[in-house]
Amino acid sequence: MRVIATGLLVAMALVFLLASRYQAYHPGVGYVRAFAEAAMVGGLADWFAVTALFRHPLGLPIPHTAIIPRNKDRIGETLAAFLRDNFLIPSVVARRMRSVDVAGAAGRFLANPAPEGRLREGASRLLADLLESLDQERLGGMVKAAISARLQALEISPLLGKTLEAAMTDERHVPILDSIVTWAGRTLDANEDVIRKMVHTRANLLLRLAGLDEKLAEGIIDGLRKLTIDMAIDEKHPFRAKAEEALAILAWDMQHDPAMRAKVEGWKAEVIANPAVGEWVGELWENSRAGLLKAARDPQAALAGRFGEALKQLGETLQSDVRLNAALNQFARRTAAGAVATYGGGIVKLVSETVRGWDAETVTLRLEGAVGRDLQYIRINGTLVGGLVGVTLYALDKL
Repeated sequence: MRVIATGLLVAMALVFLLASRYQAYHPGVGYVRAFAEAAMVGGLADWFAVTALFRHPLGLPIPHTAIIPRNKDRIGETLAAFLRDNFLIPSVVARRMRSVDVAGAAGRFLANPAPEGRLREGASRLLADLLESLDQERLGGMVKAAISARLQALEISPLLGKTLEAAMTDERHVPILDSIVTWAGRTLDANEDVIRKMVHTRANLLLRLAGLDEKLAEGIIDGLRKLTIDMAIDEKHPFRAKAEEALAILAWDMQHDPAMRAKVEGWKAEVIANPAVGEWVGELWENSRAGLLKAARDPQAALAGRFGEALKQLGETLQSDVRLNAALNQFARRTAAGAVATYGGGIVKLVSETVRGWDAETVTLRLEGAVGRDLQYIRINGTLVGGLVGVTLYALDKL
């Protein structure tokens, strides 16, 4: 645009020279000469004005030129004050935020996320970078400490008692009793020699000489085997009833007996203090972190699976629940206004100090690059308008 404006000015100068030479040949040439003469004056005047904004015309230190470089600090302060007085005001931000449906936009994105795009990729990359930037040793210790503290604060005795009581009410304990009876029978079969040896060792000399210790051991084994078989077949066996009664008492004691509750809590504390439990919690966190990191690195998987379904339900809720939508929008509005109230001064200071830190050439180039095209149009318009004014005055003079 600078080349076009300068070229137009040069063209007017050439027209002026030609018209001055051949003006005597025809009266109309005078009008052309008047147009070109006034166009040169208008073009030169606007060239001087435009150039004076950014630098000294022809390098001459003419007063009131190079206006922007000389006043860059004041420009930065004025720009910062303009932002502060017209934009960075909590009331202005809050009023603007009333027309922005943050909750609805978030709900629409979560309910129907784009299959690909910068938002999904950016969220995936941000989550992955966040997970990778965390101190794993310190974070793992924090996770283990948090889980340990949570387990220490949780009184599990009443919880176990209620769970056992509910299981017995729904008869979910029956398979457990069946498993115990089956285990007892298999243990008996696997340890017949141990029982015979114990009976033989404890029998007196008379029983050994008579060979009755073998019969006694066989009788004990047969009796125990019959007991386990009967308990497995008969659900109303007295021993099973006794076992169920013992379980019911245990469930009640774990909920209401202070001594039993203290004993269970002691067992819990011993389990938590076991180093193996700490290692298990650490491995659990590392596996979870690795899974999260793998999912985060894949933009397609970041919003997929059960997590994606949960986010989709959340998005639908944000769109359908009027009260939740209003509450989140109010929170976003208050957050934005609060951020402006808290950090608005810092933003204004950042703008003014940034402009003050630029050198004069940088300020000139940036502002000229932003508005220079329109300024060159001013030169073109000045050339044409000057020519029209000149030819009009020439015509009036002739009339």
